[in-house]
Amino acid sequence: MILLQASSDWAAFIGRFHPVLVHLPIGFLLLAGLLELGRLTNKVEVKDSTISFILFWSAIGATASCIAGYLLSLGGGYETELLEEHKWQGIWVAVASWVAWVSKTDLLFQKFKFGGLLYLPALAIGGLFTMVAGHHGGSLTHGEGYLTQETPEPFRAWAGMEPKTEKGGDEIKPIADVNNALVYQDIVNPILKARCVQCHNAKKSKGDLRMDEIELLKKGGENGPAFIAGKSDESELIKRCLLPLEDENHMPPKGKTQLSEGQVAILSWWIDQGAPVDKKVAELKTTDAVKPALAALSKPQSAEGSASSSSQKDELASLNVSAPNANDIEALKKVGVLVTPIATGSHLLDINAVNASGLTDSQLALLEPLSEQIVWLKLNNTRITDQATSTLSQLKNLQKLHLENTAISDALLQKIKDLSRLTYLNLVGTKITDQGLKELAAAKKLTSLHLWKTSVTEAGVSALKQANAALEITTGITEQQIAEFVKVGQSAPKPEEVKKK
Repeated sequence: MILLQASSDWAAFIGRFHPVLVHLPIGFLLLAGLLELGRLTNKVEVKDSTISFILFWSAIGATASCIAGYLLSLGGGYETELLEEHKWQGIWVAVASWVAWVSKTDLLFQKFKFGGLLYLPALAIGGLFTMVAGHHGGSLTHGEGYLTQETPEPFRAWAGMEPKTEKGGDEIKPIADVNNALVYQDIVNPILKARCVQCHNAKKSKGDLRMDEIELLKKGGENGPAFIAGKSDESELIKRCLLPLEDENHMPPKGKTQLSEGQVAILSWWIDQGAPVDKKVAELKTTDAVKPALAALSKPQSAEGSASSSSQKDELASLNVSAPNANDIEALKKVGVLVTPIATGSHLLDINAVNASGLTDSQLALLEPLSEQIVWLKLNNTRITDQATSTLSQLKNLQKLHLENTAISDALLQKIKDLSRLTYLNLVGTKITDQGLKELAAAKKLTSLHLWKTSVTEAGVSALKQANAALEITTGITEQQIAEFVKVGQSAPKPEEVKKK
């Protein structure tokens, strides 16, 4: 068993080099073809030995690529028919490369009178199969039709292709009536289509997991069920989304568009509610964590989305900060805090205490050495209090701050207002009152504020809106709205009454 495991590990290791090796025959074959074309048109002078040398390494590269590709395919997760076509196309590239090299070296002339006639056809076939194999390789990795999906008009019409769909077509669209929306069909499935189905579908099923159909999602993949109904904290679907971005098991993979915090909250809530397929939002129990995410679905752009507008992204891009100290990051990780850059190669940081609910004010001081680099900070459901003010006030580049379900009060907002770049603030489930809202009137860059389950009043919210007309404020469902909703439900005819009629 140990030998088998070691063999499997080596196969997986070598297979990962396929994307690197595959570029060797592509480059060498095309170079040989261009040199021959240049020589035929008297544009370049090149010796046969030079082209022969190039073709030899093209054949070696194609063979090595075939071996690595085969080992990579053993890991599964690819559409069988497309994989088989890609495999044989790669083999033909290798065969054509060897034939072209042998023909160019005159080795065939000694046995076959017309052996040299194979050279140009072999070179042409090798080049043709290289392009076709490359197209299918892109489809295996990125999804069917990857090479042609961005074809512009009028070429699409000339080629008989379907009209191009708008980017973001799989994103969650605004929902007019969230309460009456079907949770899976209208909310959960669009999230999966936008972030997961690209790698888990009928054509490409990474880890033998398909997420394009609910029954297949329930079935799971090679690592077992994708989720456990009623237990989001034990579900792989959620656990992998919360892993550090650098972790190889993090999903979606690094480089892909990631799920937002609100989308993760919705998926977790759906699983905790038993992962129903035919239930509406109003039929399920909504938690404090998911209410802001559900409320945002009724808007063309979510609250967190507005905090990531192009102008604010430009502002982040303009920030020139030094690289964070590795020891300071390690100190945060030791207390369970997730630390990730907001983008590949960026020194700006996203700090998330989702796995550190016991985080205290004294531990929060570990953020201070990274005061310039921190731009997104999630401290929701931790043990911090108003004593955190001294640390938070030092985060001069902070844009997004989550403080929901903590013990903070109006006292902390006296300093928060001075954070000149703050655009998003979540105070759900805190002790904030109208007095604290008055402090936020000075935060002119604030564009998104969440006040669900606080002691603020409509008068306080109205006053803040007058001070900052561009500010979007989410206060949740009021007692009056709940009463009206119940009243409507009570006045609706019972199912048995409808049947009688």
